[in-house]
Amino acid sequence: MSLRFAYNTNGAANHRLDDALRLIAEAGYDGVALTLDHHHLDPFANAWERETERVGRLLDTLRLGSVIETGARYLLDPRVKHEPTLIARDAEGRARRVAFLCRALDIAARLGSETVSFWAGVPQAGIDHAATRGWLDDGLARVLDYAEAVGVDASFEPEPGMLIETVGDYAALATRHPRLRLALDTGHCLVTQDIAPETAIRDYAAAIGTVAVEDMRRGDHTHLPFGQGDMDMPAVLAALREIGYRRLVCVELSRESPRAHQAIPEAIDYLKGIAA
Repeated sequence: MSLRFAYNTNGAANHRLDDALRLIAEAGYDGVALTLDHHHLDPFANAWERETERVGRLLDTLRLGSVIETGARYLLDPRVKHEPTLIARDAEGRARRVAFLCRALDIAARLGSETVSFWAGVPQAGIDHAATRGWLDDGLARVLDYAEAVGVDASFEPEPGMLIETVGDYAALATRHPRLRLALDTGHCLVTQDIAPETAIRDYAAAIGTVAVEDMRRGDHTHLPFGQGDMDMPAVLAALREIGYRRLVCVELSRESPRAHQAIPEAIDYLKGIAA
């Protein structure tokens, strides 16, 4: 079967969104993983609904599907990366994160996106572990209820260094939240080394809501262009074909923005060369 590839706009942060989308389409991708940010479909702009409609028309013109990503670094707090999260110390901060994720689901519903991907956050020092878990459960319940109401899958990404960092952690979480799908970043499996990426694809095939790919070295959470790390990409793509995966396979090269115009075509040429 033929796999469908997308490129994450967090790897084109120095480009206007429209320019990035055109570069992605011209390179031959089937979709985009759109990381909502202050300069890329700002979810807090006064005219966010009108901008969403405009971007939707452009995606249709370019024949690009989409996944919505929520990992922007300073969208909610200009001073602290990724904060506040679902496990932030203060209730107001946690509510802001929930509101943002619900807005992301609204945008995904309007764009017809395959899913919204999000993560837990980094535990803060001095906070009781049980309290942190309780805050996460509460936030997830709210997000999942909203996702069901608007008809969009909510996919949870295990992230190294965060409260939920391994695929096994996700599996335990999903026992309490069975509506929660898995946002599998194959590179993260090499960082945590809890499971091989291709094994995770096969074992969690029924739960996967989206997949991110890149190269990465074992134990080092640095997103690398293909061919520069330890990822067995032929094995990953073979596993995706084996399970009949039909959603977008999203390239996430978040450090390649300064050379996005080169990285975008290089990545899909590499993937299509393997897939062939």
